[in-house]
Amino acid sequence: MSTDLILIAKSQGVGIIKLNRPKALNALSAALIEQLLGSVKSFDEDSEVGAIVITGNERVFAAGADIKELEKLTFVNAYMGNFLQSLADGIAAARKPILAAVNGYALGGGCELAMMCDVIYAGNNAVFGQPEIKIGTIPGAGGTQRLIRAIGKAKAMHMVLTGESMKADEAEQAGLVAKVVSPEKTLEVAIAAGAAMASMSRPVLLMAKESVNRAEDLALSEGLRFERRLYHASFSTNDSKEGMRAFIQKRKPTFEHA
Repeated sequence: MSTDLILIAKSQGVGIIKLNRPKALNALSAALIEQLLGSVKSFDEDSEVGAIVITGNERVFAAGADIKELEKLTFVNAYMGNFLQSLADGIAAARKPILAAVNGYALGGGCELAMMCDVIYAGNNAVFGQPEIKIGTIPGAGGTQRLIRAIGKAKAMHMVLTGESMKADEAEQAGLVAKVVSPEKTLEVAIAAGAAMASMSRPVLLMAKESVNRAEDLALSEGLRFERRLYHASFSTNDSKEGMRAFIQKRKPTFEHA
């Protein structure tokens, strides 16, 4: 199924969103972002979907924001329009896991989009970078904030201040990427991971994602308290009882997402 600038599909309980602007290297235009967020919201509300994968093609994930649109911005219209806030808010609003399957270039806004996702799986041809400084600006969709949390201050500062990029193997070693595979396997691996997540208890899956995400925002003592409360809450679900019975009976659990 096509919605012009993206292609969408479902497989094994996974919603798949493919950025589809190849002639512009999947540059994140306002129209593409609008369609992307609409699809994320639709899959997040779809009871048949337990996880979402965002991908590009074998050459490029997304090479950044649309420079032709950026060139027209002024401080006033960027500030008053809260430019790029909708992208960050729309991805963050999704409660189901969002996985990035990255081949080729993930630069600027493309790297930031990948980092907005919960997990990144990369082909060994993937290249990550925040080259905004080379065109006289800085990352504006989380690059200065998420990158440092993922790979540490030294590497993040180097990338942001020089515009240098990072290849897939180094990104995996630094903690930005979960797995590196051959490019033809990237989407397959991401869908398999998403299918594994989708097979779990849906409310418990959402609890787990929420708890891990809160770790970045809370002091350790508060994070531990938050985790413990969700852990306690999980015992009220039918799925926790089914999971424990299945383990004792040495069978596969049948979760009803309740």
